[in-house]
Amino acid sequence: MRSAVGDDGKRQRLIKTLSKQGVRFIGNVIEDTAADDSNSFTLPQRKPSVAVLPFINLSGARKDDYFGDGIAEDIITELSRFSELFVIARNSSFRYRDTPIDLRQVGEELGVRYILEGSVRRASGRVRINAQLIDASNGTHCWAERYDRKLSDPLSVQDEVARTVAGLLVTHVNNIESARALLKPARTWRAYDYYLRAVQMLNTFWISPNTADLNRTRQLLTHALEAEPTYARAHALLADSIISVWHLPLDDDYLSDAAVDRAYQSACAAVQYDPSLPFAHAIVGLVLGYRRQHEASIHALDRAIALNPNYTDWRFVQAFLMAGQHRRAIAAGRAYVRADPYYPPRAAVWLGVGYFMTRRYREALPFLQDAALRAPDSRGAHLWNAANFAHWGRLREAQNEMEAALRIDPKFTLTEQARQAAVCKDQRDVNHLLDGLRKAGLPEK
Repeated sequence: MRSAVGDDGKRQRLIKTLSKQGVRFIGNVIEDTAADDSNSFTLPQRKPSVAVLPFINLSGARKDDYFGDGIAEDIITELSRFSELFVIARNSSFRYRDTPIDLRQVGEELGVRYILEGSVRRASGRVRINAQLIDASNGTHCWAERYDRKLSDPLSVQDEVARTVAGLLVTHVNNIESARALLKPARTWRAYDYYLRAVQMLNTFWISPNTADLNRTRQLLTHALEAEPTYARAHALLADSIISVWHLPLDDDYLSDAAVDRAYQSACAAVQYDPSLPFAHAIVGLVLGYRRQHEASIHALDRAIALNPNYTDWRFVQAFLMAGQHRRAIAAGRAYVRADPYYPPRAAVWLGVGYFMTRRYREALPFLQDAALRAPDSRGAHLWNAANFAHWGRLREAQNEMEAALRIDPKFTLTEQARQAAVCKDQRDVNHLLDGLRKAGLPEK
């Protein structure tokens, strides 16, 4: 301990030895709260921090990338169940895919001490997984292992990897249990395979929304549920694929009550089949917001948080906003962007909306502009930017954003926006948005 803090047994400047009692830390301690509102990512001091990088596909076929991605993603998800750990979200750690990396730099950029990296090779009905845990502060290899298994039993390999990682981290905290850190996501490997492909396809869809990718996502999830009807994650993702595009004019589900009902049925099925899955409760909470059952929505979100205090999701932000709980929305959004420094544009939009709704237009600006720059074909990002600029009094910039939104959807009107915003609990929030859009030049009809 003295070596770590630059002390020695003679001076005992910070750590004093007490005869027959032990040692005591005698340095002055000052709590620094200034960093709480900054955008810098310092190393968490109260719990071990870890990032799981995408496992490199050594099979040679790009179509097999999803396999290693799924292993890494499940390790991330299930390690996050431990409230004693700080785990970086998938989107940020996967940013380092297919690029030469310096692990120390990755540790600094993500604000973590430990990095798990690995590789996957599939051949002749077998899978080989190499994994190693690195201390990013000094580049030291803490642990490395290789697993050779039949392809028919990949989930037990994931259990083994996650248990080992948790076993290493247990030495750094007092209360981590040595239970397995990874729960099998489905009894049928075929269903899991379809689910991973659906996740990959839905991520592709959000880069540039189109009906073909959305339909393919739902087809894959249908195949997953045919193979394993009680697969909770597939039910939850299906609900997400329905409700999250309710506001996009892609098909007959646009602003459809029937679509909301289907999403609710799928979300409830996810909770029924796996009541311990936080993602399922988060989706239920989001869908309930669209049904204007806001008290029930908040209850579902609180249940997801209670199941896993480490779990963060941008959907929390959207649901809190619909319920009029702006401060909780901002807090949830800030927690999410800390866990996921390379957060997706949708997360930026909703955090920006949280600041917008509290009339903090200057603080909303960087998030709304970031979303519009990274998703230039997003009508919503440009509309929120336009409203934010308009209320701020920067009308020329508001008009420029409105022109961008109308280039994407020339037929969009205030009447249409009002129909979408009607899901909000507080009419004052709706009026605040509509007034900003009106000032920015959105046509009434």
